[in-house]
Parts: sequence; C-alpha cells; structure tokens
Amino acid sequence: MRVDPDSPRGRGAAAAVLPSAEPGAGAGPGNLDRRTILGGAITMVDRDGLRGLTIRKLGAYLGVEGMALYRYVPGRDALLDGIVEVVIDELYGDPDVLLSSADWADYLRRLAHGIRRIALAHPQLFPLIATRPPAAPWVRPPLRSLRWMESFLQNLRDCGFADRAAVAAYQAFSSFLLGHLLLEVSAQGADIGPSTTPNPLHPKPATWTAIPCSRR
Repeated sequence: MRVDPDSPRGRGAAAAVLPSAEPGAGAGPGNLDRRTILGGAITMVDRDGLRGLTIRKLGAYLGVEGMALYRYVPGRDALLDGIVEVVIDELYGDPDVLLSSADWADYLRRLAHGIRRIALAHPQLFPLIATRPPAAPWVRPPLRSLRWMESFLQNLRDCGFADRAAVAAYQAFSSFLLGHLLLEVSAQGADIGPSTTPNPLHPKPATWTAIPCSRR
C-alpha cells in the first residue's frame, strides 16, 4: 500500500519537531518549563483528544501537581494558545516549506503540504487550530501566526501581486485549505463539532485595508 508522504509514517523522523513529553517527564518543579508542559499537552491531546486535557490531568501526566503549571501557563486559555503556537511553528522546521520563493505557485503548494502534514500528525489538535481566537482580526486559520501571514503576503507582493490580490489570495488559500483539512481530520475521528467560537470558515469580516501590508 502506498504511504501518504504527508503522513507521520511517510515523514519518518521528521514527523515531529517538538519532542513528546513522556509521563512523569516533569519529575518536580525543578525540571519543569514551558516547552515540557506544551509538549506534554500536545501528546495528551494527540492521544486522548482535546476534551481529555485539563490542567490537573496534565500535571499528573508530567508528574507534578496541577498548580505547579500555573507559573508557566496562567490557565487553560493560555495553554491552548501555546499549543497552537507551537504546532504552527512546526512549519519553520519543515525542510520542504519555503519562507520565500520567486515561484509563488510552488510556495503555496509547499506551504499547503506543510500545513497538511501538521493536520495529519495532530488530527485531534487541528480543530483547535481552526477555532482558537486569532492574535489579530485579519489572521485566518489555519495559518494562525502573524509571522506566517506577513511572510505570505510579502512573498506574493515580491512575486508581483498587488496588495488587494495578495490579500485575496491569502483569504482564498486559508478558506479552501481549512475546509479540506477539517474534513480530512474528521475522517480520522477528530471532533469538529460545534464550539462556542465563531465558525472559522466564516470569521468576522475585516476589510482588506485593516491588514497592515495593504495600507501602503
């Protein structure tokens, strides 16, 4: 059977940028840090789903009291935001994803495959990437990073796109990819049911002039 090259099996050793935290990895406050906490949280969600993640359970998984985690993550919202940040930052460690390219079509294709690799590596986590409130109203899932949004728009502008065209491409790319990947992770058993957050496919509209690079 052909192995999907974007799947963790197809990626082999490159499947995870942030090492998973093993049970008891914290082994006391002296060995605890934000990276260990987020790695443990990602491992737990990958294994048990988002509904199984609580501060208390995460503390037990890391071998410490839940209260010990609050020094590094003030609460569940901060924990979820940190998870999204770390998972999206896996793109920076993906050797096939380019930060810039003179070939805009190749740039978009590589970026789409990079995001798909994240979705396939973390199917239980991907709906979280889709629904967490963005850092700014013009940032759209699944590219939940100001740095990636800015590099995306700048690269298209460097390839000759006008500001309006670059923003339209960003919106179309995000919407199509998000819908496709949510269906794909749903087929793997991920919970993409209703949440209390707005529908990520229809975010609160922001005018194109609100995006920093378009105000030129």
